[in-house]
Amino acid sequence: MTGTPRRYLMCEPKYFAVEYSINPWMNPDEPVSAELAVKQWTELADTYRRLGHRVDTIRPVPGLPDMVFAANSATVVGGRVLGARFRARQRTAEADHYRRWFLDHGYRDVVMPSATNEAEGDFAWTGQFLLAGTGFRTDPAAHAEAQEVLGVPVVSLRLVDPRYYHLDTALFVLREATPDGPAHIAYYPDAFSPGSQRALSRLFPNAMIATAADAECFGLNGVSDGHNVALPIEATHLADQLINEGYDPTFVDISELRKSGGGPKCCTLEIRD
Repeated sequence: MTGTPRRYLMCEPKYFAVEYSINPWMNPDEPVSAELAVKQWTELADTYRRLGHRVDTIRPVPGLPDMVFAANSATVVGGRVLGARFRARQRTAEADHYRRWFLDHGYRDVVMPSATNEAEGDFAWTGQFLLAGTGFRTDPAAHAEAQEVLGVPVVSLRLVDPRYYHLDTALFVLREATPDGPAHIAYYPDAFSPGSQRALSRLFPNAMIATAADAECFGLNGVSDGHNVALPIEATHLADQLINEGYDPTFVDISELRKSGGGPKCCTLEIRD
């Protein structure tokens, strides 16, 4: 098992704050340190670089405290870019800043969605098809739109626990499918509807099943390159499972960013050229 070099887009949390509440993790009355958030974000970005990955950055914009969560702003497969359309009005303006970044960096196949679509927050590429979450943020109609724009098969999954409001808080891809083998994922079953649980069980019979403790510390908001896995420092049980399966977990502290309902993956938009 070896890791594959990846390309990530990230946004420094220079203006990070919790000024409103759009998920159960956000409490505007709880103190937040933008300085600490930047420190934790920097360590995450440096971790990616140490692992051999490329990290591009987009300039943060005042008044957009959640812009750090780059994963919510686009889905890129095969060089095609499907932008975002946020459900919360507080985040609406982020979508156009990311759209312009892609255009400024030579991408011409950029489509902005008509349906509410929170990008990699609810879309997970397995190397063969796109897992697509709905239930709290992304509209079901966005799944069909993603299939048309990206030209890949889409499997819809329904989230039922408001704490896990995005797919990337309840599931992540550990290893993408290749001609030599299927994709490998980790997920927390209780975050999904009974039908979605059955679908996941059929699609991924060898999936890694996470515990409630894994999910609550955002352990499933991890980032894997097929071997190395960036995980929150609290996700020790999940890390033990990963080691037993031959992965190499690397711990990062995202405690400040978690106050806004974010973790490593939330901060990380993968660019698949």
